[in-house]
Amino acid sequence: MKLSRVYPIVDSAAWVKRLAPLGVRLVQLRIKEQPPESLRTEIRAARECCAAAGMQLIVNDHWQLALEAGCDFVHLGQGDLDGADLPALRRAGVRLGVSTHDEGELARALGLQPDYVALGPIYPTLLKAMPWPAQGLERITQWKRRIGTIPLVAVGGLTLERLPGVFAAGADVAAVVTDIVRHLNPEARVRQWLSAARAA
Repeated sequence: MKLSRVYPIVDSAAWVKRLAPLGVRLVQLRIKEQPPESLRTEIRAARECCAAAGMQLIVNDHWQLALEAGCDFVHLGQGDLDGADLPALRRAGVRLGVSTHDEGELARALGLQPDYVALGPIYPTLLKAMPWPAQGLERITQWKRRIGTIPLVAVGGLTLERLPGVFAAGADVAAVVTDIVRHLNPEARVRQWLSAARAA
């Protein structure tokens, strides 16, 4: 499966709408700690925006609401896998991305035949406290060797300046959060990311 080489991770449908005119083709909606009705509204709005703009939406964690809204791609962390109805997702044709941080998690992910495997954090991240140390570029190369043709998504602490090294190490896709959403000019930064991905 072919994925865009860069995808932003954002926390609202408003962000999805902001990215849509910029040429983004893949975006993850990751919303934490909101009531179900708010989540439902955000996911539906993001899905409608993506459908209109020709963007692929990945919904993080909230697989039931993603199914309900007719979304076709979810991303699940290892803890979220425990309670997810994976057969229901497969029956609905929903594609699956899985987070991994160590060898055991990678083995579990590969057993699920995911549509991509995510590895992180590649670098220390400001977004949230992580129980895992930074993975580094060498781990990207190791993971890619293990997973073969399955797309490998690198995430965590990525910046535009670090992007060439991430791709050179073997990542197929770079997922970015703070280098875009906390930038003084997010729109300009997105265009720089997309341009760098094309050049790579």
